[in-house]
Amino acid sequence: MSGGAAEGIVEVAPGRSIAWTAVGDGPALLLVNGYAATGADWDPAFLGLLAARFRVITPDNVGLGRSTLAAGEEVGGAAGMTADSIALLDALGIERTAVAGWSMGGFVAQSLAREAPARVTALALIATHPGGADTVDAAPGIFRQLIDHSGTPREQATRLLSLLFPPDRAAEVDERFGDLVAAARAVLPEPVLFMQEEAIVEWHDRPSPLAVLDPSIPTAIIHGGNDTVVPPANADALARFHPGASLTILPDCAHAPMAQEPAAAAEAIIAVGGG
Repeated sequence: MSGGAAEGIVEVAPGRSIAWTAVGDGPALLLVNGYAATGADWDPAFLGLLAARFRVITPDNVGLGRSTLAAGEEVGGAAGMTADSIALLDALGIERTAVAGWSMGGFVAQSLAREAPARVTALALIATHPGGADTVDAAPGIFRQLIDHSGTPREQATRLLSLLFPPDRAAEVDERFGDLVAAARAVLPEPVLFMQEEAIVEWHDRPSPLAVLDPSIPTAIIHGGNDTVVPPANADALARFHPGASLTILPDCAHAPMAQEPAAAAEAIIAVGGG
């Protein structure tokens, strides 16, 4: 699949569909977003830098955006979202791809690289963690703040942005983009958010450690040095499962390094992805 911008919807199971967009030209890059985010929510500068080197596919995780989830069905945790990703690649005729995931999307990226390593040419893990006992936990109360559904969508947007950006940037970003974030937040289906929250807890609490990834898959680990949601020590924890991975720690960034320093984040992905 190559060429200009494109979009579509793939039915991966009865009542379960994954909407996708694609931009750019070059080798494929599957870009998986995190909790409460859709494929339309990527920072435009970050996406543009990647699209200059890759054919970037940005799906909406099941149940959000234009993706659908039948009534009574479950997201299915990281395993369900990984199966959705593989089904999407099959439908698009993509045999091999680089895979990048942010936060919860990083759980999907890790799972995909282990379940279908022959299909992954490179891996990028942005502000995520390995789960299980190797996870370095956030301070008490941070996760509750992240998943707090109380207040108006505008109040929720301010809370979210205060976690994604460091204090000296959060107020500015909130003033400029808070209304847009609030509008996006207002249309998110709450039952799907609850299921994503269960997926996050399930990944965190899973009993068995990850297998060490085949070192032939080049891996970039990208983290903000001021991340309070997924503390930066998780970058070192991930590196233990990814021999030879490159570590990019952006010291002034919080949980959204690709939005705060898009050039540095994109450069780390391009370096391993061959774009």
